[in-house]
Amino acid sequence: MRKESLAPVAAALVLLGGWEAAVRFSLLDALFFPPPSTLFMTFAAMLRDGEIGRNLRLTLTRAAVGFAAGAVAGIGAGAAMGASLWIRRTLEPLVAGVNSTPKLTLLPMVMLLAGSGEPARQILLAASAFVIVTLNTLDGVRGLNPHFREMAVNFGASQGMLFRRIYLPASSPHIFTGLRVALGRTLVLAITMEMLGGSGGGLGYLVWHSWQMFAIERLYVAVILAALLGVCIHRGLILTESRLIPWKAR
Repeated sequence: MRKESLAPVAAALVLLGGWEAAVRFSLLDALFFPPPSTLFMTFAAMLRDGEIGRNLRLTLTRAAVGFAAGAVAGIGAGAAMGASLWIRRTLEPLVAGVNSTPKLTLLPMVMLLAGSGEPARQILLAASAFVIVTLNTLDGVRGLNPHFREMAVNFGASQGMLFRRIYLPASSPHIFTGLRVALGRTLVLAITMEMLGGSGGGLGYLVWHSWQMFAIERLYVAVILAALLGVCIHRGLILTESRLIPWKAR
């Protein structure tokens, strides 16, 4: 294992060790800062009961469905906006407006149209991913050397071929940047809506329910699990990017 891979692990171990020692020596109140050993036992008990797996599966499913729908639409819209000045002038104000609007403020409006169940959540999650991926894809396509497009057109390339062979490969670094940011935002939004949803399940529900019951250990476990989930997803996308576009500078 490389040294740069060991550094985060070592930092985490030092943090956990210092946290444990601070509680043991009464420097931190165990009621509000349960030691890592207690959190580990709480996590094991929640894992055995299926509570972790059930809520984690709900959050991942919600985030994945909304992210996938928004990302696919965002790549298509961003490429179209980058290739056509008319499409860009038509859609860019709408995309910019949605991007600058806090997504939770749209929840009541979406609930009026789609109800208070899963469809409303999925619409907001997809919208969150859509605007980020669209803007990053647009930047990638607009940064393309125009000579590449002109050369392809001169050799008889259709719009479909331009999209597959020119726009997507050239803008792929921007697209993956947008995917990483969009997936993180989608996960945060999914957990936030679960906290507001009451009884819909998920990591957000687990955090809020633990807070209401003053189950501090369970609260810490849920928050740490959400953070680790974000780290794993981020690293997974980076590894995927390095496999698919190895020419990108690191």
